[in-house]
Amino acid sequence: MHIIWAAAGLLAATGLDLDTLLKGVEYHYNRARTLEFDFEQTQSGQGQIARSEAGEVALQKPGRMRWTYSRPAGKFFLTDGKFAYFYSPSTKQVTRAKIKEADDLRAPLAFMIGQLDFRRDFKEFRTTPEGANTYIIAIPKSARAPYTQVDFLVTPDFRIELLRVTGQDGSVMRYRLSRERSNTALPASTFQFAKPDGAELTDEDQ
Repeated sequence: MHIIWAAAGLLAATGLDLDTLLKGVEYHYNRARTLEFDFEQTQSGQGQIARSEAGEVALQKPGRMRWTYSRPAGKFFLTDGKFAYFYSPSTKQVTRAKIKEADDLRAPLAFMIGQLDFRRDFKEFRTTPEGANTYIIAIPKSARAPYTQVDFLVTPDFRIELLRVTGQDGSVMRYRLSRERSNTALPASTFQFAKPDGAELTDEDQ
């Protein structure tokens, strides 16, 4: 199915056409070996009270990420290239899953540590100017994706400051990203799993 360029013409906020804007974002992130951000994360769903969390996320190619939460303190989500680990200090449990089986709404941010290609992953784009920035709504090609829509707020220098992910179940995960740092030296231990004291490790398929 061909990509639907729903926002034909010039984007008023940037003076760039959509294709140029998307290529700029791809180049910005594909050339980075590592990335770090501060994040604020808000999760909501039907009949649920919105939950807000915050912390830092580190990404490294290929396929590694670590979300370290300061709110709530001690919580983390880690992928080491083979497995994904989620730890909740409130339950003292670590859940482990093979990366290809991990159905988590942090997954869209993983494109930053792969080879970002909007045309490959999305079939439709809609845009709205927001001051100097551009808000992009992207619809994935695959019906098997864990999300039905991903929204990006892109700056004129091609950074993503906001990521909003709508899950198959209608839940919404929103990430506000700040203090982007690229190509910093990250120690190998950043992406190595160490079981917290007193925690129980279980496999997701169990």
